[in-house]
Amino acid sequence: MKTNLKALASALGLSRTTVSRALNGYDDVSEATRQRVIEAARALGYQADPTARRLATGRADAIGIVYPFGAGDLGDPRFCEVVAGITEVLGERDMDLIIASARPGAEMETYRRLVEGRSVDGLIVARTRMDDRRIAFLQERNFPFVAYGRTNSTQPYWWFDFDNEAGARAATQRLIDFGHRRIGLISAPLAMTFAAQRREGFVSALSGAGLAPLPELMIEGTFDRAGGHDAAGALLKLADPPTALFVDNNIGGAGAFRAIVDSGRQLGRDISLIVYDGVPSDISHPHTVTAVTQPTGDASGRAIAELMLCAIDDRDRRAHRLALPTIEPGDTDGPINRP
Repeated sequence: MKTNLKALASALGLSRTTVSRALNGYDDVSEATRQRVIEAARALGYQADPTARRLATGRADAIGIVYPFGAGDLGDPRFCEVVAGITEVLGERDMDLIIASARPGAEMETYRRLVEGRSVDGLIVARTRMDDRRIAFLQERNFPFVAYGRTNSTQPYWWFDFDNEAGARAATQRLIDFGHRRIGLISAPLAMTFAAQRREGFVSALSGAGLAPLPELMIEGTFDRAGGHDAAGALLKLADPPTALFVDNNIGGAGAFRAIVDSGRQLGRDISLIVYDGVPSDISHPHTVTAVTQPTGDASGRAIAELMLCAIDDRDRRAHRLALPTIEPGDTDGPINRP
């Protein structure tokens, strides 16, 4: 049976104000009293009224992500894993994760509503862009946030990211080492930070090997399976098609994989394929797509949530985490097939 604040205070012989301030961590309550209140609350099954708690603390006990969902976004296992990791850490602090689905082209309206309405205590900015109005807005409002990816902002901020350039460079170098010289790149829109960084890594690897990046082999597609499928199809139809493809995202990678299979080419022999974050096994079966892998989505989500909590508790400090990717070999790439 749940106990309310009045009953808890009566059982302890303390005022409701003292009990409330002890539970909410105010430093004007002694540590001995705080521990006594916490122990009694546990023993009596006390649970705070969320509305009263928010009024007392000025906090929403929630973190938000504004996400411009497309038709295929809920099918992205990586995003679901990241959300699970964030939810786990926030749950340990009795906080919720709110995912706000934004209308296309109307993200800023959603950001303004959440910030001005104090609906959340902090925001996680997903799919960052090189020049990101969302981050500029949050910096102007001094509102706690963590960017899931870096931007061109010269003002320090909290962020979590992967070394996208290093990952793309390693994938491209692997293909070069296999003897490939005509290597195609399928990118997500280059306004997105990760896509620009991964393209830079691709170009850097080619240049380092004395190979000129060929514009006709580098396609900026839409960030969906159809975009990856169409881009791969266009590259395969060239008079002199690439012998290998590198796709900078797993969503487009699934489409590119299907285009190669549909073309009748044998993966790993007729053409090599590496996909950043890989392709789910239910799509790639019986193949295992060679991938640039990063910490699991769950681990990434936990890291983002931990940074978010730190950003809320210490707005004057700025910190970040950069995770390093690795190559996970599959059976979709290998030495160039010379007839």
